[in-house]
Amino acid sequence: MIDLKFLRENPDTVRASQRTRGEDPGLVDALLDADASRRAAVLAGDNARAEQKALGKKVGKASPEERPALLDGAKELAAQVKTLEAEQNAAQEALERAHMAISNVVQEGAPAGGEDDFVTLETVGDLPTFDFEPKDHLTLGESLGLIDMERGAKVSGARFYFLTGYGALLQLGLLQLAAQKATANGFTMMIPPVLVRPEIMRGTGFLGQHADEVYHLEDDDLYLVGTSEVPLAGYHSGEILDLSAGPKRYAGWSSCFRREAGSYGKDTRGIIRVHQFDKVEMFVYCKPEDATEEHQRLLTWEREMLAAIDVPYRVIDVAGGDLGSSAARKFDCEAWVPTQERYRELTSTSNCTTFQARRLGVRYRDENGKPQTAATLNGTLATTRWLVALLENHQQADGTVKVPPALVPFVGREVLEPVG
Repeated sequence: MIDLKFLRENPDTVRASQRTRGEDPGLVDALLDADASRRAAVLAGDNARAEQKALGKKVGKASPEERPALLDGAKELAAQVKTLEAEQNAAQEALERAHMAISNVVQEGAPAGGEDDFVTLETVGDLPTFDFEPKDHLTLGESLGLIDMERGAKVSGARFYFLTGYGALLQLGLLQLAAQKATANGFTMMIPPVLVRPEIMRGTGFLGQHADEVYHLEDDDLYLVGTSEVPLAGYHSGEILDLSAGPKRYAGWSSCFRREAGSYGKDTRGIIRVHQFDKVEMFVYCKPEDATEEHQRLLTWEREMLAAIDVPYRVIDVAGGDLGSSAARKFDCEAWVPTQERYRELTSTSNCTTFQARRLGVRYRDENGKPQTAATLNGTLATTRWLVALLENHQQADGTVKVPPALVPFVGREVLEPVG
């Protein structure tokens, strides 16, 4: 949730943020009205309770003759207090609904617009040239015995797959390399639960506009996570952290689940858009004033991982309408996919400022010992989709694929060869 104090003092900034996202700026006025109504209801309730308390003291000191009238007044006032408390509760609920409806305030400098309105910040590496017709990742994966989509569909349905043989080793190698990178940079490795309570999923912002992407187990009222960002954000919910020594950094290794609702007909071939994948995700708690600098650190670590697998990529500044409700700024790294002749997202890092932590009650103590809301950030360090770019960019004319040197110790081979 956004800071109500900031909203009251800077309503035009929040309206501008809503327009940058392509969302309704009128929600700002609705929230301001709800905030004013709730504050008025609290004041009315407090005044009535104070009057009730004062009247109670009068009753105690009253003479027998005065007491009946005072008791009648106390009874009438008690009913009034009860009514005002109900109005206060209703006003609080209305405020919470209006508050939850507004996305995080977009950071200054982020581009406006939708999915196609990003700004390219840098392009890294030369695009590969082939003296043969390159194969796509699925053709390569099947010929090399790495990917089995047919049996994945047989066992689980469309958009499921098996990673087999060296395909499994490639993914494990990527994730292990990411884990090594994370721990070398001060992250605590975590294997989190992948089922979370509604309040944790809601607190991270995934039950808003993207709720249809989330798997829900109705009998248990639990959600399957689409990223370990969710359980890691909930890890310190309701706590006051010690950030005096700097940010708290965690790296979650987990399976992730996404319904991919609304994506039918898109990327149906291969493992670009699937229902289950594995990922190592960085997650950081820090002081708000450190968040922008920490965001750049996360991007640097993502770039180092992409350099390790030696694929050309670009860094983009994601437009406001494509940020997701929790992010104030997001940078994606998109790798070149030769057979598609386009860049595709491999990593994403978001600065969520205090939005998630305010919902989840994560605080720290400032230099005066006063609790303040923390900031949270996240970023991808490796995921199953990386195999797409790796296979296509490192393929050779004879149908083999070179294994990037950084992954050879995990895979056990320098070249993957066709099977059968």
